[in-house]
Amino acid sequence: MPESSSIDTRQVRRNFARAAKDYDRAAFLAREVDRRMLERLDYVKIAPKHIIDLGCGTGGTLTALKERYPKARLSGIDASRAMLEWGRKTRNHARWLLPFLRHDTAALVCADAACLPLPDACADFVWSNQMLHWCDPLPVFREVARVLAPGGLFMFSTLGPDTLKELRAAFAESEGQGRGGPAHTQGFVDMHDLGDMLLESGYAGPVMDMEVLTLTYPGWDELLRELRGSGGACAMSNRPRGLMGKTKWRRMLAAYERLRQEGRLPVSLEVIYGHAWKAEDTRKEGADRREGERQVVRFFDRRGGPNSSV
Repeated sequence: MPESSSIDTRQVRRNFARAAKDYDRAAFLAREVDRRMLERLDYVKIAPKHIIDLGCGTGGTLTALKERYPKARLSGIDASRAMLEWGRKTRNHARWLLPFLRHDTAALVCADAACLPLPDACADFVWSNQMLHWCDPLPVFREVARVLAPGGLFMFSTLGPDTLKELRAAFAESEGQGRGGPAHTQGFVDMHDLGDMLLESGYAGPVMDMEVLTLTYPGWDELLRELRGSGGACAMSNRPRGLMGKTKWRRMLAAYERLRQEGRLPVSLEVIYGHAWKAEDTRKEGADRREGERQVVRFFDRRGGPNSSV
């Protein structure tokens, strides 16, 4: 499980600063998961007064949330100033072209997800799509619990350990190393560990769900272009700093090529979904967690999800 010290937060911001202008075109996964999360809201009855989109990026979800909850006040928060600025620019242009979007206003704030410039219990609903794997989840869960009012909803998605497993295996083979080698992909936390963190942070009735999506690409260049364009380059502290030697690079490409199926390169993505409520009484919730056989977290595993091609 990645710890806060293993993630280079400056590199995360640099990656997304470089990706800002191309992000909305390249971030297929974020858009698809966003769509699936919005569908899940059909089964949740809430009437929030204040919604926070945590890790909002360029703000693409704010319009959909405003349409679903027109009376709510929205705040978009992201650690990348470049992403927020690019999103503000494109959204202002869209509102000028499309008058019906002029009601769609949201406060955009650049801030660390684990240290939000917000008062306690100020929000009824916190939404976070594909942000948690860029930070240490536990401090974020605690901070979200702080800003949520009792009974408020936290809904999120992130990536799990099987994400990019083909790429990790190809790099490991090229270097003749196992798991102890340098990190070439981001570290990802297991669904069960995330559930434990939610309980530790004082949430009630957490529900965890996961599915594996497989994207396919015609070649390495297309895969790498989308990873970089969506800000998905590795930002682990132990990532290689220099250029990879030509021999190792060729071995890595050859190893990945052996995985080609029906003429395309596969990329596995373990998508984790979670939602939980801010406990009305955190002391009672803690007592409930200590009950002998009670199952507190519900887990659902939906492996073998659909394939997609890019």
